[in-house]
Amino acid sequence: MAATYSVDEDQGGDDSPLRPGASPRAIRTALLPADREQFDEAFASALAETRASLDLTGLFRTLEHWRGIAALHADRERFRRVARRAAQLLTGEPSPDDEPLEVTRAKAQL
Repeated sequence: MAATYSVDEDQGGDDSPLRPGASPRAIRTALLPADREQFDEAFASALAETRASLDLTGLFRTLEHWRGIAALHADRERFRRVARRAAQLLTGEPSPDDEPLEVTRAKAQL
């Protein structure tokens, strides 16, 4: 099965920059700053593989994976609540209100 990725597909009026087919720039911008370097590395690796194989499938899968993460990060407060809840479920203890998000994310394995 081949992957497809297009920014020209009709999205039914959805003007979200993170709609399917979002540009790498839009994806990177929506990510939390702590994840941007990891995105850059994954994107560069996927581009190199695409150049070698002349197959865009891996690149499209990489972009779609990171688009999903960026969509979760887009609402920072909601993401913080999700991370806190996941951390609590995994550790059995609530995270302090003033705990840095990166600490909570580590506990939540996000």
